[in-house]
Amino acid sequence: WADISKAFKASHPEIMGPMASLITTYLILLITTTVGAAAMKWNLKKYVSAFTVVFWITVICYIVGQNAYIAATELDRQKYGINWSLSLGGAFYIIALVVGLIIGNLAPKGFREFIKEGAKPEWFIKVAIVMLGAKLGYLAIKSFGFAMYLLVAGASATVAAYLLFWPLAYTVSRRLFKLSREWSACFASGISICGVSAAIATAGAIKARPIVPVMVSVLVVVFALIELIVLPGILVTFWFNEPIAAGASLGLTVKTDGADAAAGAILDELMRSRAALELGEQWEEGWILAAAVNTKIWIDMFIGFWAFILAVIWVYYFERKPGEKVQKMEIWWRFPKFVMGYFLAMLLVIYIGLNVFPDVDSAYKSMTFGIKPVEGALRKLFFMLTFTSIGIVTDFRLLKKEGLTKLAVCYAFVLVAIIIPLGWFIAWLFHMGMQPVVKP
Repeated sequence: WADISKAFKASHPEIMGPMASLITTYLILLITTTVGAAAMKWNLKKYVSAFTVVFWITVICYIVGQNAYIAATELDRQKYGINWSLSLGGAFYIIALVVGLIIGNLAPKGFREFIKEGAKPEWFIKVAIVMLGAKLGYLAIKSFGFAMYLLVAGASATVAAYLLFWPLAYTVSRRLFKLSREWSACFASGISICGVSAAIATAGAIKARPIVPVMVSVLVVVFALIELIVLPGILVTFWFNEPIAAGASLGLTVKTDGADAAAGAILDELMRSRAALELGEQWEEGWILAAAVNTKIWIDMFIGFWAFILAVIWVYYFERKPGEKVQKMEIWWRFPKFVMGYFLAMLLVIYIGLNVFPDVDSAYKSMTFGIKPVEGALRKLFFMLTFTSIGIVTDFRLLKKEGLTKLAVCYAFVLVAIIIPLGWFIAWLFHMGMQPVVKP
């Protein structure tokens, strides 16, 4: 926007005005997330107040980041009546992150503790990822073969990567950095699988001391934040010719759901802006992001399985406690349930599109009215809430904790020497040549 009065609008402007849409969105999200907070037995009074602040901070960041002088590409300048711009599509994500980091590290302690009650990045991103499942299903109605190929390629890449990541990370931490089995197992899971969730699941499986997953989780979050800021720029600069592989590589290398999806969203914006500017092509939004989330979701599915395997190994080989058994339900307890929501949303949309309507074109056109606000505006809003929340809950003071330095050096070494290069190679191996669908 160049005119502040046009800074935002409803998904269906013919039904509702801009301000009414914004207020309605706030009320609906407040009610629905409060129901979720109640189910999780949170303090509702604190949650409602803090979420309200987080929501409106996020909205302001989005509006600022969408200013034409900041976001418009060279091709869009004439439309907005401007003669220059920074061409930073997706800048609203970074603005939200920076504002969150300022609050999380520089605001008075009382305010920081208050606002954290409404900053729930892992929750927000899982809602957004389920909505992304709906988007993938929606896109698959027109490009079913490509969507299925993306899913299979992501699954194959994930299995190949994981079979290398975990044993290499564990071996380096044990042999080179002399960490104990307890530390090495949680470390290898945290840097190889799904970051915080994997570290916690592994710690529970091997009955590690509480401090172990906490320390590993701190490093996972801090390094994921660094990757979120650095990797999209590197990938769009040096790997523009392989946009889907670049997206998939984020799922293999960025070790939290929130940071991975956030980095994928930024990369999607940057890649599409460059394609429009240099190639004159309008790539459909979401394919690069879907590649990033897809590989990450397959990795997430390893959590329950691997926690069970480690529990068996620790009980029967390392701890050797006669008579102790590992419950097979451990897999289900550790399984990330939101993954089912992602696939259910995708399959449901595909089923309706391919079975209810007489042909693909009529299905796509008819479903657009209902699907677009969910997979578009609402999904982006939850991504934005995730960015703001990641910043708020990231406290760099934790890096000063005693004993974290050696672990941090180990994490940085494994990430740079093993995870990132292997992740990039495997993503390219299984996604080489894949390009986003071009808008007609």
